[in-house]
Amino acid sequence: MAYDDSRMSYTNTFILVSADCPVETGTVPANKKEGKTAHLIQYELLSQNPYRFTQGELIYQVHLRHKQIPQSEIEDRGEDIRQALFAKSHPCLRASMLPKKHGWGVHYDKQGKIAIFPMESEAYQQFVEAGNGGAPDAPKLLYAMRNSRG
Repeated sequence: MAYDDSRMSYTNTFILVSADCPVETGTVPANKKEGKTAHLIQYELLSQNPYRFTQGELIYQVHLRHKQIPQSEIEDRGEDIRQALFAKSHPCLRASMLPKKHGWGVHYDKQGKIAIFPMESEAYQQFVEAGNGGAPDAPKLLYAMRNSRG
């Protein structure tokens, strides 16, 4: 059975940076000595491939890269890896460090494909204005989860 990620993804939605985001501009997540963090991998995939991934596709690609699963294993067991990964639930990008701590807004288009925008950008501001304008096709605005309880 193929995995369907439509049940876990937003459409026509813009995730604003967290109200308590500690930065004032979009920043690249730091790397670790022993490998890339999941948030750095998310950043790389989304910044280099805007509107290519749905949330489920992004989670799967981040998992493969974070766990450094070899291409030969993906070819042999890709569907098994996917099924095992999605046997448990995963948080949405409102909980990602990109909008919580690194200053990136997250846009889901009408098909649920994702792109990121730095909070200081004109595009970010346009999403905010469109969402607050109340037009029928305007994106729904949601804040990323806070970093601390408030």
